[in-house]
Amino acid sequence: MFRLITGIAGPSGFGSASTAEQVTQGIDATNLTVLITGGGSGIGFETARVLALRNAHVIIAARNIESANEAKQLILKDNKTAQLDVLKLDLASLKSIKAFADNFIALNLPLNILINNAGIMFCPYQLSEDRMEMQFATNHLGHFYLTKLLLDKMKETAKSSGIEGRIINLTSVAHLHTYDEGIQFDKINEETSYSDTKAYGQSKLANILHANELSRRLQAEGANITVNSVHPGLITTNLYRHSSIFIKTLKYLTYILWKNVRQGAATTCYVALHPALKGVSGKYFVDCNEFEPGTFATDKDLAKRLWDFSNKFVDAA
Repeated sequence: MFRLITGIAGPSGFGSASTAEQVTQGIDATNLTVLITGGGSGIGFETARVLALRNAHVIIAARNIESANEAKQLILKDNKTAQLDVLKLDLASLKSIKAFADNFIALNLPLNILINNAGIMFCPYQLSEDRMEMQFATNHLGHFYLTKLLLDKMKETAKSSGIEGRIINLTSVAHLHTYDEGIQFDKINEETSYSDTKAYGQSKLANILHANELSRRLQAEGANITVNSVHPGLITTNLYRHSSIFIKTLKYLTYILWKNVRQGAATTCYVALHPALKGVSGKYFVDCNEFEPGTFATDKDLAKRLWDFSNKFVDAA
């Protein structure tokens, strides 16, 4: 907590006060193609901006194409040589995800880095078009399916280029506040027991479990791809539009702990690009430093069960 408040750097040399530009200073991402979901606003936009600044080719995948194109123009205004493309993606729709993946693969681009950044938070109870609780559908299943569809492309890119691929799942400290069983597999769509905050925590726990299980599987097959989870910190973005009065009041009272967007994108950019993390996989990062997640997040049996549950759902859709 002291380090969070003061911004004092950790073992990596960076801390909560570090910005995305600072943690990538001197890194040249030329010849790297990065796909980021939700790159049109908030920390996703800042991540896209900084990665483009470091000469990566950035693909912004977004549900709101108009907003994403506006974001693209904002980046180009200050960085006229930035390589940016925008593609439509609705993570709450498996049909949209499949169409996106088909469109991306048809472009015949490499894919070095996948950043599963987009998300929703504290939403009122609702189901996705595929009949899944919306926060779980968007935050976890959407990214699970997207990653599955693009994984072969990432393997091909890593093999042909000799450059390590990296997958980053954005999660949250909220993974500590979930349902009693961690993931409510048997009651995932139950409205009577629904809690907007616990459902969010459940989806963020799923992000870590997904990253850990995928990391284990890729390591077992010798693939040159790492997978890690990132908690960006407490950041003022439009994610909080569904927040209760209590959460908004708590946010006001704890303002000293909150980051700005440039600080909020730092850990994502650090894990995506920094050479110090070569070969590092299956880890959880906070403030650009490795951190120990909650007990559920390190449960290998839970991770395996979630993997099987998620596969079964997306394959049946």
